[in-house]
Amino acid sequence: MIQTVIFDMDGVIVDTEPVHHFAYQQHFEQLKIDVSPEMYASFTGNSTKNIYERLKTTFQLNTDIQTLVETKRNLFNAAFDQKQDLYLLEGVEALIQELKENDMQLVLASSSAKVTIKRIFDRFDLHTYFSHQVSGEDFPKSKPHPAIFQHAAFLAKTAVEKCIVIEDSTNGIMAAKSAGIYCVGYKSVHSKLQDYSLADQVISHFNELNSEKIKRLV
Repeated sequence: MIQTVIFDMDGVIVDTEPVHHFAYQQHFEQLKIDVSPEMYASFTGNSTKNIYERLKTTFQLNTDIQTLVETKRNLFNAAFDQKQDLYLLEGVEALIQELKENDMQLVLASSSAKVTIKRIFDRFDLHTYFSHQVSGEDFPKSKPHPAIFQHAAFLAKTAVEKCIVIEDSTNGIMAAKSAGIYCVGYKSVHSKLQDYSLADQVISHFNELNSEKIKRLV
């Protein structure tokens, strides 16, 4: 029986992609680099550090990785604080509350930085629901590498066979499956150029899930 639900954050709990996109595009203009829509879509699920490692190699940037990351993060934080129309994705808060009320353990495993996770959790008062928050910045490799989900299961003290992952990205789904974890692909109106073929189940709204349905998944 499933005991632990591991949530991705961006695109699953909240759609911060427009804020990230705005910050990245500002930075790309500053760096004078042309990142194609296809290349940008391939970043989904990667940590900021890994993204800039790719960009540094591809565009032969002279700036060090830490400076690139901090510049983008500052641009994101400024945009995040100014954006008033930022909400949890439809149905996800009700699902989170229902799972918690029925004694399911919830863990966050996001490629976002810890400071970004904290901003989201503080803004939407999510701390009480999740036993652990795992950030991609703590791992040398991003999704599709399975390390972040393996560590989430370890912190939850739950065998991977008794966990599920809810993910919206190609890289996240691949990471979950590589970790040996059942994966629910969340395909929303915000999803762009992502592949859900490896997901064990695909949903388009969180009302398709509840604690009883999840507990029976294998």
